[in-house]
Amino acid sequence: MAESVHLNRRGVLFVLSSPSGAGKTTISKKMLAGDSDIALSISATTRPMRPGEQDGVDYHFVDVDTFKQMAADGEFLEWAHVFGHRYGTPRDRVEELLAAGKDVLFDIDWQGAQQLYQEAGPDVVRVFILPPTMEELERRLRARNTDSDEVIAARMARAANEISHWDGYDYVLINDDVEGCFEEVRAILRAERLKRRRQIGLIGFARDLIRSVPEADPTL
Repeated sequence: MAESVHLNRRGVLFVLSSPSGAGKTTISKKMLAGDSDIALSISATTRPMRPGEQDGVDYHFVDVDTFKQMAADGEFLEWAHVFGHRYGTPRDRVEELLAAGKDVLFDIDWQGAQQLYQEAGPDVVRVFILPPTMEELERRLRARNTDSDEVIAARMARAANEISHWDGYDYVLINDDVEGCFEEVRAILRAERLKRRRQIGLIGFARDLIRSVPEADPTL
């Protein structure tokens, strides 16, 4: 039996964006639970910690002055204002994960995706998830029973704004069935991992294959 060959590869910076309620968080959790080669980028935020959240697990919770200093010192790959709070991706954490051979999953909005792409270019894969209808999106938000009518109205207005940036993404999916959408996201990640530009040592491997063939007699 031939010995299997495994080439190292560059890590994928995998961005999932969607309006609140469109399924991004559910799909992210399913990806992390079923794939040991991808890890979540944990954002820093100035928003208050919610019940059940843990510092360093869900977010790195910092005050506004600390966040501003981190931004000024270039410690974020990207950062943005969302619903009156700041969110940012610490650079060191991402570099540690890539050095460990992991892909990195980003749960960020269109502003963050745009900044990340400007910073990391071809290593970034951007996926945007749409709801099947705006009525269904509002139904999902109300089913949470966590927000007032005013907050839901604000989320719906923000959702419309976020959806307007769909064309800044590499892939756009409609989440009318969470399992089906999850399988599509997994298929995208599998294909992106196999792209030629991510395969480290592929050029040398191909050249060695060619050189291993003895030169034929040109008179034959």
